[in-house]
Amino acid sequence: MMATTSANTFSVGSAISFNPKANAHPQSKAFGIKLNTPHFLSFSGLKATSSIRCESESSFLGKESSAVLRQSVKPNALKQNQRSWSFLQPQASYKVTILGAAGGIGQPLALLVKMSPLISALHLYDIANVKGVAADLSHCNTPSQVLDFTGASELADSLKGVDVVVIPAGVPRKPGMTRDDLFNINASIVKTLIEAVADNCPDAFIQIISNPVNSTVPIAAEVLKQKGVYDPKKLFGVTTLDVVRANTFVAQKKNLKLIDVDVPVVGGHAGITILPLLSKTKPSVSLSDEELQELTMRIQNAGTEVVEAKVGAGSATLSMAYAAARFVESSLRALDGDGDVYECCYIQSELTEIPFFASRVKLGRKGVEAVISSDLQGLTEYEEKALGALKPELKASIEKGIDFVHKQPVDA
Repeated sequence: MMATTSANTFSVGSAISFNPKANAHPQSKAFGIKLNTPHFLSFSGLKATSSIRCESESSFLGKESSAVLRQSVKPNALKQNQRSWSFLQPQASYKVTILGAAGGIGQPLALLVKMSPLISALHLYDIANVKGVAADLSHCNTPSQVLDFTGASELADSLKGVDVVVIPAGVPRKPGMTRDDLFNINASIVKTLIEAVADNCPDAFIQIISNPVNSTVPIAAEVLKQKGVYDPKKLFGVTTLDVVRANTFVAQKKNLKLIDVDVPVVGGHAGITILPLLSKTKPSVSLSDEELQELTMRIQNAGTEVVEAKVGAGSATLSMAYAAARFVESSLRALDGDGDVYECCYIQSELTEIPFFASRVKLGRKGVEAVISSDLQGLTEYEEKALGALKPELKASIEKGIDFVHKQPVDA
């Protein structure tokens, strides 16, 4: 049985406020608009209008957020049917599937992804309760058509012809649980879903949220290898939340504009394997030894902070959905030909001796175009020590994932 889980402002109404000062930045530019595009007047995110109001200094996901609209969008009411809802005639061209779309991460993620003007079709899959989610989202007057798929018999159809697959499926963390406690359940879920991806859309960007990411990404890689369709440039562990948290916490600590802060985060996506490179923060910040240790530990343990605050009612679902939506939009922009898309993510890597490693990369039409190795140069003594300490734990998590696949046959 597969279970599911999974300080910027915008105005809702006649238009969304976008950043009029958007510029190139070595990070994501998701969910914003480049104001020199001829198309932006026709679509404003939550409502199609003939005007757009640029009154805020921040776009939907920050200064680094500025996606290009490919086509103008014209309202065109369509008749509702049993499986497909759409109130706009989309001229965007990319299809996205969310596997685990009815879960705690899946639902807010689907809403945020639905806002993207680059998507023509949004496929929502889960083992139950997804039809209502799709019907609800279909009432949002943004371009993408929403399709629902329920249960194993419809999994293959949910994946055919899609460009990006996002996987938040799995069980959430509960108080007292580590990400590793989730392994046995979520490892099987990811393996099953990746087998279907390999059979139906092997060329898609595959983005894994299901924890423990340090292990589930290697699991996916092994399954894809056994299926003969592995492309390491198109398999990603979504670690964007670590960057989002680092940016937020540093900005709060140093009283900076959040929109200006950029902290690269490397390593993995659990505990001490999460290494924020605070010495590489832009703009540069001065941190005492006490502040450095406090910030690093808070970033590493932020997921536990949320789990405990929810007192058994869930894990970090909303912030994870926000971060994942940013990575999805960055991927779509890269697929669309934007040559200035950078994100931190967990990939097969030669940056260190560890076979999988999170770092900042440049994204392009074929996936990872370049790994930004300069982030690991000139580290402080504190960061060098932390990097050395995370490697054994990260290596063990990777091996655990690989061993899991080798002990279980992959379905033909």
